[in-house]
Amino acid sequence: MMSKTRQRRIRWSYLISLILVLFTTACSHTLQRQTCVALASEVNYCLAPIPANSQIHSLTQQVSIGVDEEHHELLTQLELDKQQLTLVGLAPLGQALFTLVFDGNTLSSQQSMLLGDEFKAEYLLALIQLAYWPVEDVNPHLQGASLVSKACDAARCRTIYANETQLVLEISYDKIDPWSAVIELAIPQAKFKLKITPI
Repeated sequence: MMSKTRQRRIRWSYLISLILVLFTTACSHTLQRQTCVALASEVNYCLAPIPANSQIHSLTQQVSIGVDEEHHELLTQLELDKQQLTLVGLAPLGQALFTLVFDGNTLSSQQSMLLGDEFKAEYLLALIQLAYWPVEDVNPHLQGASLVSKACDAARCRTIYANETQLVLEISYDKIDPWSAVIELAIPQAKFKLKITPI
């Protein structure tokens, strides 16, 4: 027959396990996200479908985000195949921050409650599409502006102009192949900078 001490230990062990499970599930929540984001006044981008000729990519990246005087670092894991795009965000110490899954039509997000509801991970996904997707796949989903490739001092560059004169966004790559390049993206009006470095 089991001793009372052992029974108490088992009960406590069970309760602690239950509390940990409840705590873990309470730390994240699933959100249905909008697939359109505003890049500037009267300039919007709606996530484009997965390119029909998309190759499989699996990338670990260091992402540096600067807004005004604030600076943030995170790690991302990007997985792309012909069916969906998945983006996982991790804090520098490895804690999961968010998981975005886009199937070409709908976007769902599992997000740490520590980020708060104001954090919009879909903006990062939209910027990743603008950096990696073919220009001809992006432009039909860009409203009020157009994305163009242009000559520059870097290996390659892209810019978004509204009304053909107003600079909205600029992207530079240190290599021709964007999937292996260090990418720097800036939205000057918002004092926003993004740097993606493959690891």
